Amino acid sequence: MSRDSAKRPAGGPGTAGVVGRPILLFPAAVLAGLTLDGLLPVPIPIPQVDVAAWVVGGALILVGLALFVAGVKSFSRAETPLPTNQPARVLVTTGIYRWTRNPVYLGFFLAYAGIGVAALSPWILFLLFPLVVTIRYGVVGREETYLDRRFGETYRDYKTSVRRWL
Repeated sequence: MSRDSAKRPAGGPGTAGVVGRPILLFPAAVLAGLTLDGLLPVPIPIPQVDVAAWVVGGALILVGLALFVAGVKSFSRAETPLPTNQPARVLVTTGIYRWTRNPVYLGFFLAYAGIGVAALSPWILFLLFPLVVTIRYGVVGREETYLDRRFGETYRDYKTSVRRWL
């Protein structure tokens, strides 16, 4: 292995080299939470307010899905790939990306939290923190470095005018 190849992101020279594909990380965390709920029940009394949990959880899921769909549509219109393991063709700054730089991940987080609330799952909600850290530093941070390298000043200008999350 040459010295240069050691500095390249894991996903290849034309990608962000994220730690994992977010489309897989979120469902994996849900499954881990549900499994832990069964194997290691948390001794925290959770009021059985099923209707309220379903309403709040459902609302979070719907808002999350709407953000996800808006982000995907913007990428589709720009004809650039959404998967993190493919190189970006253009910097998307229109549509929902005028208000948040990460609507897809924000949508995933809201839907994830909604599933945890609706399922009355303490473990899903507990796992939200490590998931946030993983996505923020292992995905978003690497994507930001990649986009800065790929689009330079254009990305830096966008980054100063649009917030990362909200």
